[in-house]
Amino acid sequence: EMMEGEVVLKLSTGSDKESSDMIKLADELSEMSSKIIVEHTVLDRTPSFSVNRPNEDTGIVFAGVPLGHEFTSLVLALLQVSGRPPRMDEDLAKQIKELDGEYNFVTYVSLTCQVCPDVVQTLNAMAVLNPNIKHTMVDGAVFKEEVESKNILAVPTVYLNGEEFSGGRITAEEILAKLGAGPDAEEF
Repeated sequence: EMMEGEVVLKLSTGSDKESSDMIKLADELSEMSSKIIVEHTVLDRTPSFSVNRPNEDTGIVFAGVPLGHEFTSLVLALLQVSGRPPRMDEDLAKQIKELDGEYNFVTYVSLTCQVCPDVVQTLNAMAVLNPNIKHTMVDGAVFKEEVESKNILAVPTVYLNGEEFSGGRITAEEILAKLGAGPDAEEF
């Protein structure tokens, strides 16, 4: 009921159990709202799905099935991609919108992690606000080989453009500071 516009879930699935669970979740969501459309595609990781507007990729991807603590991240992504603005300070949102450059964030999570959703939701909101920002949540239990190859020992671990960016809880303000995009002198 709170969705403002249509959202397209683009699923990249295989024959594994997680893919089956992902299809089931997407079908249940589309049955709940006529504003949720399900399409099948091929993404970088399988199983995964992206949350988009019709004819516009937002850069928000869930690799794995976002249940457990991450279910709220999925619900917020649906609402925000549909047109409901993320809840955040106006100055902060303005700084995010003004970021130049390409930012491809990947957050490795565990569905039992209580801190992970804060990071996932922050980066998803940033992707909604700025088309230069992409964010993928990766369930480490589904993509074990990827986690092991990167030697990730704790979650959430965030990568930016292929390089480790942060570990643990991080706020939008801290992300902007690490990117060198702090508040303007006028704000002081």
